[in-house]
Amino acid sequence: MSAPLNAMNDFELAALLKIGDERAFNFIYERYWDRVYIIARNRLGNKTEAEEVVQDIFCNLWRRRETLTITKAFDNYFAVAVKFEVINRLAKHARATAYERELSAAISEVDETTLQQLDYNELQQQFQLTISALPEKCQIVFKLQHEQGFTQKQIADELKISQKTVEAHLSKARKTLKGAFGNLLGLLI
Repeated sequence: MSAPLNAMNDFELAALLKIGDERAFNFIYERYWDRVYIIARNRLGNKTEAEEVVQDIFCNLWRRRETLTITKAFDNYFAVAVKFEVINRLAKHARATAYERELSAAISEVDETTLQQLDYNELQQQFQLTISALPEKCQIVFKLQHEQGFTQKQIADELKISQKTVEAHLSKARKTLKGAFGNLLGLLI
């Protein structure tokens, strides 16, 4: 019968861990979690991030258990693991901060004309969507006048409808567009 886990040294625990002994892993986790957490918290100054570092370290320990080689005690292994994990996280934060600064600088370089052009393009898209939501005949009459330059008489002749009907369709289209765009309608037509 083998010795109880609490009587084993780190090398014996590592040997059990290497063959996938979950009890050995759980024992190592229980024995070292607090110590690893304190080191991580002292280096990061953030409770949540320190907990994430500890979880990552123990997950990596389990994932790499078959190739694990402990040359000194687990205290040393975990101190080095925390050091590298903290360095990786700080580097990641530095990269994210640098990216945010670059993005902010790029956005601030966009001139007012570009923003106005983007606003105008969006307005044009909304205008086209509003026109496409009109009844079919109303759309056709509106497009013939404003896109093709037809007169009301030409539209009436083309569609074989009365000029009064053409006026009614145009009136309906303008009313809908005026409701949607107000004073901006003059810029769009």
